[in-house]
Amino acid sequence: MAVDYIVIVVYLAGMLAMGWWGMRRAKSKSEFLVAGRRLGPGMYSGTMAAIVLGGASTIGGVGLGYQYGLSGAWMVVTIGLGILALSVFFSARIARLKVYTVSEMLDLRYGGRAGVISGVVMWAYTLMLAVTSTIAYATIFDVLFDVNRTLAIVLGGSIVVAYSTLGGMWSITLTDMVQFVVKTIGVLLLLLPIAVVKAGGFSEMKAQLPTEYFDPLGIGGETIFTYVLIYTFGMLIGQDIWQRVFTAGSDRTAKWGGTVAGTYCLVYAVAGAIIGTAAKVLYPKLASPDDAFATIVKDELPMGVRGLVLAAALAAVMSTSSGALIACATVANNDIWSRLRGAVRGPEGEGADGHDEVKGNRAFILAMGVAVILISIALNDVVEALTVAYNLLVGGLLVPILGGLLWKRGTAPGALAAVAVGGLAVVGLMAGYGILANEPVYYGLLASLAAYVAVSLATRPTDEATLTAWRERLAGRAPEPESEPAVAAHQ
Repeated sequence: MAVDYIVIVVYLAGMLAMGWWGMRRAKSKSEFLVAGRRLGPGMYSGTMAAIVLGGASTIGGVGLGYQYGLSGAWMVVTIGLGILALSVFFSARIARLKVYTVSEMLDLRYGGRAGVISGVVMWAYTLMLAVTSTIAYATIFDVLFDVNRTLAIVLGGSIVVAYSTLGGMWSITLTDMVQFVVKTIGVLLLLLPIAVVKAGGFSEMKAQLPTEYFDPLGIGGETIFTYVLIYTFGMLIGQDIWQRVFTAGSDRTAKWGGTVAGTYCLVYAVAGAIIGTAAKVLYPKLASPDDAFATIVKDELPMGVRGLVLAAALAAVMSTSSGALIACATVANNDIWSRLRGAVRGPEGEGADGHDEVKGNRAFILAMGVAVILISIALNDVVEALTVAYNLLVGGLLVPILGGLLWKRGTAPGALAAVAVGGLAVVGLMAGYGILANEPVYYGLLASLAAYVAVSLATRPTDEATLTAWRERLAGRAPEPESEPAVAAHQ
């Protein structure tokens, strides 16, 4: 596998080089956290697709195809639908807000009283998303270099932490663009046709497998509905996704660039399911469906091509991991630590108390990165932890976020009630039904909605000054947040 090793090593070295290059551009908070808010359509589309199509979408998507056939595409399809909905209906307004986090949006809309609580929920979600992506390195590096799990996590995680810490969003944007190209070539243009040919073509696949493998709804209606609730709605409100929207150079870029990214996700979803179906024909008795990707790559692809496709899997994991890491650090610093410290932001790149915000955010990425690596080593399986994070995200934050964007009558007490009731309901129902059950997110979301509407109607409407400032920001007529103190923005 010497040629394969060379391909991987060159790829990893390139990631670090781009991190160093990105460091030279990230001279202000805006450059470091949101790439200066000036990405064009091509780069925006590629990086948005890269962050949402991670290890779960690649290795997990092929695994679902192995287990369920073509209907295994639904998990990644619902991710694509979420990006499409976000891009068409909300992204332009989100980009015009000129904020850095989801919690800042809630503060602007409701008057500055929802940030810390929503920040803690969002931090837990992004932290576990980064952990699950980091654990995936163990699978890929085991196939590549036959190294033990801990070393694989440290190696892969350290590279992501290094380039993310150096250049922030600029480094991540550059590396994600390369990762998007590598994934497109490796998965769509190489692995997909080779897998189908090796399996004997679609006619042979249909002859070898049960008919339900080719039923678009074979995975089950309840499962598809749950995917929509968790992934489609999760794409609408996740800090890792919003932070990419904030990088768009214009409303048009956010809308149409995101639409292209969402469409690409749908193609990627079908490709993964087909590859998994082909793997089922070739290897009908694998111990785990998630072994399908690594097995078909290792056994069926020629030298060199195998390295490129494994680099594609590595790219998928790295793009999600780096995006989740900078989102986690941004929330931890801006929504939790800065508020607890009582800092007041001043001119761009420098807090009013003399605190260098670029240096501070860089330190938080490094600290969160080390924490992610240590947690990843300590946990063997974080599927349940990630489920908890997604349930809390959707159950606690979906209603106040979308309610703030769509319903003028929503109030700060209503938003806080929705977060508290939805979050507690999810936790209690997971204790009763089990962490992996579908009911917690169903009933938690309904409880959050009921609390939001009831408390909002029972309390005084949001004052007109706050709503006026909110409408000005939505219309893109307000100044950048860096140019005004945070307290003023939240009054």
